[in-house]
Amino acid sequence: MVEITESSHIQGVKLVQLQAFADERGRFSEYFRTEWFPERSWEAIQMNRSDSKKDVLRGLHFHFNQADYWCAVAGSFQVGLADLRRSSPTHGASTVLEIGAENQIGVFIPPGVAHGFAALTDATLVYVVDQYYNASDEFGVLWNDPALALDWQVSKPILSGRDQNNPLLSAIPLADMPQ
Repeated sequence: MVEITESSHIQGVKLVQLQAFADERGRFSEYFRTEWFPERSWEAIQMNRSDSKKDVLRGLHFHFNQADYWCAVAGSFQVGLADLRRSSPTHGASTVLEIGAENQIGVFIPPGVAHGFAALTDATLVYVVDQYYNASDEFGVLWNDPALALDWQVSKPILSGRDQNNPLLSAIPLADMPQ
């Protein structure tokens, strides 16, 4: 049985301590069950894979409607999270955590929590989402916004043009933030 805990920093973010069962043939791990997240009526609509070279940083992104569930299957990542939900008791909180093939933790990210990751090694992330990709539900905050104080542990990140140009949190009107 997996152990599921809520983040001590951001309400609604869940950390799943995944278990591996190994023998002489190899290893088996269960990565996802809808019953682990009863707060969402999970229909795993889409599963994605992201392969990143060391020092690639993706984010910060957030959605109004989509929940994500992340698992690293190779390498390691520094995950950055920031609670942008106006009605959340942890509104404004941010945190980082390391996940990886050797540190088997799944991360459930509810809508309204900005999220991103930096590849600490060449790494592969798989993630399940409960909505089809919708560009109109894809928003961003600048990855190195001083207001969020996220320690990515990458000195020279490799970023997309979009992620380089995301706005500072202070430039986003409160009315345009998730509920």
